[in-house]
Amino acid sequence: MPTWYRYENGRILVNMDEGRKRLDHLRNDPRVSLSAIDPEDWITHVSLQGRVVEIVDDEGLDDIDRIARHYTGKPYYVRDRKRISAWIEIDRWHAWGRLKDA
Repeated sequence: MPTWYRYENGRILVNMDEGRKRLDHLRNDPRVSLSAIDPEDWITHVSLQGRVVEIVDDEGLDDIDRIARHYTGKPYYVRDRKRISAWIEIDRWHAWGRLKDA
């Protein structure tokens, strides 16, 4: 499932609405896999496997705002729903494709 994320201090932050079924799945089995694909070259990607090590309420919507600003430049627009943050520790990763200048 497509999701926004942030890499911070060696961990991955994801955030979801409290009503998402995937939140139940993460609580039952913390193993996760994420992939990021270059939209201009689908062979170029990075994939990681890890586990959720912390699930916390996103009080004040600070985490989702930080993630939304990364993607849109603006705070998250839905303000009337409770949000939950999950922190993922990376166990292993691999990448494939061409390097680009930053």
